[in-house]
Amino acid sequence: MRAYERLLNYVRVHTTSDENSGTHPSAEREFDLARQLVEEMKALGMEDAHVDEHCYVYGTLPATPGCEDQHALGLIAHMDTADDASGENVQPVVWENYNGGDVTLPATGMVMKPSVFPFLTSMKGETLITSDGTTLLGADDKAGIAEILTAVETIQEKGLPHGKLCIAFTPDEEIGEGAELFDIPGFGADFAYTVDGGDAGSIEYENFNAASATVTIRGFSVHPGTAKDTMINASNVAMEFHGALPVTARPETTEGRQGFYHLCQMYGDVTTAKLGYILRDHDATKLQFKKDNMLDIAEFLNGKYGEGTVTVEIKDSYRNMLEKIKPHFHLVETARKATRMAGLEPEEIPVRGGTDGAMLSWKGLPCPNLGTGGFNFHGVCECITAERMDRCTEILLNIISLYAE
Repeated sequence: MRAYERLLNYVRVHTTSDENSGTHPSAEREFDLARQLVEEMKALGMEDAHVDEHCYVYGTLPATPGCEDQHALGLIAHMDTADDASGENVQPVVWENYNGGDVTLPATGMVMKPSVFPFLTSMKGETLITSDGTTLLGADDKAGIAEILTAVETIQEKGLPHGKLCIAFTPDEEIGEGAELFDIPGFGADFAYTVDGGDAGSIEYENFNAASATVTIRGFSVHPGTAKDTMINASNVAMEFHGALPVTARPETTEGRQGFYHLCQMYGDVTTAKLGYILRDHDATKLQFKKDNMLDIAEFLNGKYGEGTVTVEIKDSYRNMLEKIKPHFHLVETARKATRMAGLEPEEIPVRGGTDGAMLSWKGLPCPNLGTGGFNFHGVCECITAERMDRCTEILLNIISLYAE
């Protein structure tokens, strides 16, 4: 079975995570795919495949004779999808021998144009896969799952030599909790790769340091007819707070290693207002400056409107994996070699986001990230091609082979 055929099956299972549930997993529906994967893993020869009470799927493929002393290699992908667009009732559309031009998503009439998405022209002649336009596709990261299990199937069918392979599929990556309850000792790998990136051949081992900030503003309401020098409008103070942050440090004005403040949520009235931010920077010192800057703005506004008017609660989310990958740089070098063996030139760019691998690396499991062949994640224009999925599977097989030597 080719990887894309598995993907077409997986995307029909609704697995959107829920950041507001407070449970692990965040949504019971994630078990639907987890149980399906366990049965598939068992059919592929992983007798110990299982899903735990928190919806983490684990399984191992014992080393072939002569490879028992090689390092245990882990491969990880996540089962949940983001809530930026619906992940329910996904209807994948397969465009065979895609012509490289406009793609009209059939259910909505939305047009994906190469002028907007230049990568589309490079897909000419390939088998393009999209949603019907009403949902995301779910290639992030069900493509990673499909590629890992297709690699396992290929190994079994061809009797390829390999060291111990440790496979895991996580819930709740999209809400930053995928590594939270991951059983690293039970997983049994010496090091691993997440398969959760972009185009085939991408290798990611540097990501944002990340934090979230909640700004709460407490105002004072009186009748607007007699409000002069008395009213403190919390919504106005909230706008004043946001206006004090640099326009040049927003997601829409930054790229590469430039960090940002991203206003994700805002609501309020005269008496109370709240702002929700995420803060990102590849440089930990610069991220700390962003945190301190928000606290300084709050202090200034409290001096202007009264102590306690503005409070800022900051919570760290994840850290740049680069520091933890450097001592195990063979992971990057092996991925480079495996990518070139597949006929591609590695693309190494700093991730403007995070992966399970970033948190797992800091927990003691070095874990760079590999591409899946997908594009436009987290929206209705998400897409991938069957051929790029094949190439990603080939890269995984090359990595497994190189570590078996």
